[in-house]
Amino acid sequence: MPNSPSDRSPEAPRRVTVQRKGPLLMEGPVEVELEDGSVVTSDRFRVALCTCRRSRRYPWCDTSHRDRA
Repeated sequence: MPNSPSDRSPEAPRRVTVQRKGPLLMEGPVEVELEDGSVVTSDRFRVALCTCRRSRRYPWCDTSHRDRA
């Protein structure tokens, strides 16, 4: 089993973590194709993908989904 994402072979599956009230956490690097066909990339080892569409940095999560007190 790889110790870090950079040790992983290209064929190895990516891990995506689903949270009930939060973003999709995905091991990076990633390429995300948006509805309009444009592609955004991140070289980070883990990225948070927005699922609520409230993020000002969409498709990246900026924690806008959190309940404010």
